[in-house]
Amino acid sequence: MYPPSHHQSQDIQKMIAVIKNYPLGMLVSAKNDEPFITHIPIIYNDKSGKLVAHIDKFNPQVETLVDGADVTVVFKGPDTYISPSIYTTQQLPTWNYIIVHVKGTISLINEPEAAKNTMIAMTEFLEQPDQKYILDKENKSMDRFVNYIQAFDITITNWEGKFKLSQDKNAQDYENAKQELLKNTPSTKRVFIEEIYL
Repeated sequence: MYPPSHHQSQDIQKMIAVIKNYPLGMLVSAKNDEPFITHIPIIYNDKSGKLVAHIDKFNPQVETLVDGADVTVVFKGPDTYISPSIYTTQQLPTWNYIIVHVKGTISLINEPEAAKNTMIAMTEFLEQPDQKYILDKENKSMDRFVNYIQAFDITITNWEGKFKLSQDKNAQDYENAKQELLKNTPSTKRVFIEEIYL
């Protein structure tokens, strides 16, 4: 697997943290050797250990999303350019990033009430921590909207954490790169980044 082993994480809890903090996933599937890619919010269900999402039924990618189909989802966390000027040693320019690749199999959710539940769960998750809006199951708009989406979950078969954080540099340069990532990431994600580095 690329990148090199020192840039890879096997820590599933850290990968789940990436998904929870950056839930806009890139859903990748294929049909007849043609790749399909859609960017949609995808949440992690702590109870089932599955990914859950829905997609517009008119999206051509839906044709590839059949029960048992293999898919990959890419979750892109924070990233930043690293200038050699921040290092204490002689280095070349690079780019640091936190990315998670998840492979799994599709299970379609066709029952309208179950599809609504996925929409409610997603809204509840995305409204955290303040919960300024609650999507009510009796919301009449949902009755119409549910006919235009394909809900599904993904049973995860493989995790890949690609955390390129200057781990191959000395301790001071590693810390300097961390500070550069923190500087170029919204302050609301500071705790998340600190936990990734633990």
